[in-house]
Amino acid sequence: MPDIAAVKAALANQRIETPSWGYGNSGTRFKVFAQAGVPRTPREKLDDAAQVHEFTGIAPKVSLHIPWDTVDDYAALAAYAKERNVELGAINSNTFQDDDYKLGSVCHPDPKVRRKAVEHLLECVDIMDATGSKDLKLWFADGTNYPGQDDIVARQDRLAESLATVYERLGDDQRMLLEYKFFEPAFYTTDVPDWGTSYLQCMKLGDKAQVVVDTGHHAPGTNIEYIVALLLREGKLGGFDFNSRFYADDDLMVGSADPFQLFRILHEVAKNGGFDPETNVAFMLDQCHNIEAKIPAVIRSVMNVQEATAKALLVDLDALRDAQATGDVLVSNAVLMDAYNTDVRPLLAEWREERWMHPNPVAGYAASGWQERIVAERVGGHQAGWGA
Repeated sequence: MPDIAAVKAALANQRIETPSWGYGNSGTRFKVFAQAGVPRTPREKLDDAAQVHEFTGIAPKVSLHIPWDTVDDYAALAAYAKERNVELGAINSNTFQDDDYKLGSVCHPDPKVRRKAVEHLLECVDIMDATGSKDLKLWFADGTNYPGQDDIVARQDRLAESLATVYERLGDDQRMLLEYKFFEPAFYTTDVPDWGTSYLQCMKLGDKAQVVVDTGHHAPGTNIEYIVALLLREGKLGGFDFNSRFYADDDLMVGSADPFQLFRILHEVAKNGGFDPETNVAFMLDQCHNIEAKIPAVIRSVMNVQEATAKALLVDLDALRDAQATGDVLVSNAVLMDAYNTDVRPLLAEWREERWMHPNPVAGYAASGWQERIVAERVGGHQAGWGA
């Protein structure tokens, strides 16, 4: 049987990184929905992220998105984060919002456009140096919409050349995390459409390049936990972008669409050493909150990952291996289902109270008065949102 003390100790070591853009205004393709109290500056985003960490205890890092979080002094921003009891995490690049990138960025047929994209990525590494960030996270909207539009192999060559230039700029303790996406906005070919393409590019680059698994970036029915297990086996799982989806890249709250899938993913992580610090897997949220309140939604998302993790840690691995070794299909499945069906909320409430935290983070935040304060104080200026 699992050791509850060991489970609690493992939970204490868990870290979830929240996205700066998750605190800003967002919406659908057709409309961005504004909310009162939304941050106007990167510092105010950090203020909100600090609230998430205060009430969950496991969200000390905040991902930045450049140029959405551009500031004059990144070292000062990192110092401010430290004052708020958080730190700056992954630096996310943006090579998809300029007119020059209509036909791609690092894969574009025009070398001038590719050079512009690479210079932006190198700027992101400079920002990593200033902030102390260890991770450069890359997602490319590159691809084609029509057969014959461009040469598929040539685009992979351009991608490899561009990535190699940036890879050489990384410091010894920095790494490149290459995300993939099944489709959108390119609908005929996407240049990094799946984990295999990302893996191949990372393998050619070296040990400092790893794959990011975004849980919303797969074809329907894809066995994501299988991908996770294989990448862990090869030492190439750099991190997660957690979210949920119903159809495509919906960027909904993690665990909201299929909590059992989240459990299965984290079971593979737990079973294959993915929670060990030396494995260095980054557990990041990549979500937008369009119709729900921002900070409570991020808190709930962190809790969803924590609850799924607790269930994964409760799997009786000895019983599971015994059943698997004897080919007992029903018992093997039952071991997993027993852990998944366990109500871990009392365990987590107890875990928080042992750390002098509110047993219910959502209720604790609601009672703190922070939401009312930011609604009253954040009047005027330009609210952060998509593209800001």
